[in-house]
Amino acid sequence: MTKNKKERSYLVTGGKPLKGTVRVAGAKNAATKELVAALLTDEKVVLSNVPDIGDVAVTIEMLEDLGVKISRKADQVTLDASKLKNSRVSEAFSGKNRIPILFLGPLLHRFGEAAIPSLGGCSIGGRTVDFHVEALQKMGAVISCEGNTYMARTAGLKGAVIELPYPSVGATENVILAAVLAKGTTIIKNAAIEPEIKDLAMLLQSMGAIINLEANRTWIIEGVEKLGGANHRVIPDRIEAASFAVAAALTGGDVLIEEASQGSLLSFLNAMRKVGVPYEITEKGVRFMGAKKLKPIVIETDVHPGFMTDWQQPFVMLLTQADGVSIVHETVYENRFGYTDALRQMGANIQLHSECLGSKPCRYQHRDYRHSAVIVGPTPLKAADIRIPDLRAGFSYLIAALVAQGKSRITGVEIIERGYEDIIGKLKKLGAKIEVE
Repeated sequence: MTKNKKERSYLVTGGKPLKGTVRVAGAKNAATKELVAALLTDEKVVLSNVPDIGDVAVTIEMLEDLGVKISRKADQVTLDASKLKNSRVSEAFSGKNRIPILFLGPLLHRFGEAAIPSLGGCSIGGRTVDFHVEALQKMGAVISCEGNTYMARTAGLKGAVIELPYPSVGATENVILAAVLAKGTTIIKNAAIEPEIKDLAMLLQSMGAIINLEANRTWIIEGVEKLGGANHRVIPDRIEAASFAVAAALTGGDVLIEEASQGSLLSFLNAMRKVGVPYEITEKGVRFMGAKKLKPIVIETDVHPGFMTDWQQPFVMLLTQADGVSIVHETVYENRFGYTDALRQMGANIQLHSECLGSKPCRYQHRDYRHSAVIVGPTPLKAADIRIPDLRAGFSYLIAALVAQGKSRITGVEIIERGYEDIIGKLKKLGAKIEVE
């Protein structure tokens, strides 16, 4: 009988400032969706600046299983979907990530039917697919759930007016992917307008789509008969940039983050300035330095252009070292503070509350979700053995371990590797003491 493979872990020694230059990879939340977009054409799509991460690898595997021919050279991926062999995403990919739901529109256009497995991803909230299903049904899809599989069919997708109950990123992307080849015009109201969605729209426009973002969160897509191939460069990852920025600030370091874009980091940079973290905008990116004293603030997450929910975890880590009481009100996901248990184990003073401790309208008011955090600092952190619960919390744990006194062991590392390219190599280049076991 074969023995179970030993679980990999990171052994991190804290106390060393991060110094040097790091280049962020292409955005996970753009690259994975743009890989799916290649299903909409029988011509070649070439994507560059594609990150070498777990979620990209899984998405490529799903596409290859459908019959897409894919080649990769460094950060460039070439996709040829001219000879798809089936319209069913294998149940073997069930729970791997949330990308399969986006296959519905493209596969319905190619085959008139589609089947996808149940979704995965991080345990940060309900993240239901109701918005996706209802929108596609309005466009002419018939969708049912059979066991762990969503089945869909259509006699032809048609344009429709879709008003989303909430500016869901995934639902907006799903409708866009379905609308570009649908008959007629699709209007998406109350839509998400994140930079990664705009990047997807730019790829689709390069492929021949007619797509426009108008005022008041409204996308208008005029369906075309055919899309062609394209060459497209994935935008830099603003989440990775923010994570390294916090790591540099908390370790008292000095790090130039190449490819960090001021435009996509606007609200994050404002928050960093309020806390007291010095930074400098350069031609190559943004340089972040350690602060002598961090100030407490109130942060409320929101859809773009607000403070991004994926910046929340590293920022909470930053606020554990601010001098005073800070508040973070999470309005995007109802269950995104589960990771704070480990931070408290390391010495952080964090209390969770179900009240909305902020001024923004919040879907979770009076619903007993602990979605507000009160952080009192500064508190010295001590090393601990901790397990990563979700992707973005994973980098926060790395930051905590880099700041803490002693050696911390971090397990569940495959989760962080889903979304961060060569994370250990980059941190070690900046001077971090990390061993992989």
